[in-house]
Amino acid sequence: MSFYSFIERFRDFDFTGFFTSVDEQAVQRTLDREHLDELDLLILLSPAAGGCLEAMAQKAHRLTVQHFGHTIQLFIPLYVSNFCANHCAYCGFNRTNAIHRRTLSLAEIEAEARAIAATGMQHILFLTGESPAATPMAYLLDVAACLKRHFASVSIEIFPLAEEAYRQLRQHGVDGMTLFQETYDEAVYRRVHLAGRKTDFRWRLDAPERGARAGFRAVNIGALLGLAEPRRDIFFTALHGRWLADTFLDTEVSISLPRFNRTGTAFQPTCVVDDRTFVQFLTALRLFLPRAGITISTRESASFRDRLLHLGATRYSAYSRTGVGGYAAAEDPDSRQFEITDTRTVNEVIAAIVAGGCQPVFKDWDIIG
Repeated sequence: MSFYSFIERFRDFDFTGFFTSVDEQAVQRTLDREHLDELDLLILLSPAAGGCLEAMAQKAHRLTVQHFGHTIQLFIPLYVSNFCANHCAYCGFNRTNAIHRRTLSLAEIEAEARAIAATGMQHILFLTGESPAATPMAYLLDVAACLKRHFASVSIEIFPLAEEAYRQLRQHGVDGMTLFQETYDEAVYRRVHLAGRKTDFRWRLDAPERGARAGFRAVNIGALLGLAEPRRDIFFTALHGRWLADTFLDTEVSISLPRFNRTGTAFQPTCVVDDRTFVQFLTALRLFLPRAGITISTRESASFRDRLLHLGATRYSAYSRTGVGGYAAAEDPDSRQFEITDTRTVNEVIAAIVAGGCQPVFKDWDIIG
């Protein structure tokens, strides 16, 4: 069974009509419930729930402390290549963009790994553009093995793979994956993905399931806020997260909330998510998925991320570079996928987390035996 069946089930659902029908009394009744269903989630995502944001935030904080304590798990991204075969209207790696393309050699990756490890970070996420020709499986396996020598946890954010390929990466030290569906609205998906393998909505949608079946310890999903109607996208992201958690009991499921940032393209988001609505989405996710990790990246500003520490977030990236490399040597600004907003060093992010009353976590698991 694929999660696609849930998308089909809600294909003709009147989201706008439902949201319009919700009042604050319905939101309060939902907040009184211990276990939330799909309609409860929709109520918490409605405009009316914005008037109950303080109550949502308080409950989200209690649930987060109950399941995660006062901890924030830290990770750092490393782009090893920005070659891409796709034509995605919103992405800086779009194959039609005239940016500096490069793929790190294994020697360069070793140098990057040493520079990152010196910061104390133990969880690394390595990323590529979507070009199997530039980053074939043999290369990905070598990258994974190299990074595993330096870090407790190695995750990937690359093009979707078959289950057997994910299993090979698992055998070479990769324990987690991040893959954003970008949008769960198939019509919008077709409009913004113009060429390349990424045009295949179902192949991408089912990739987290293939990764979980292959044995990845952690799977992180999300929708890029700004591509389509955001309440609908968050709704399907949350359902996808619950379905994965219920189907793969040994897999840790996390949700990311990436907002569109400037990419060097002419693309303009059709739906801008302001800070207050972002907080509503964050707290609604926590109430619907009490045990799921929630990731906040450096797309968000330093001051805003500091304010989210007690509202449901559990995972932060730090000291991010979105161009190829950038830790052992200066980052090439012409190779970036998008612009980051929180430019603080690892130590500065740690200091902010501690000042906010939370504990930064560098390593939260290990293989025994």
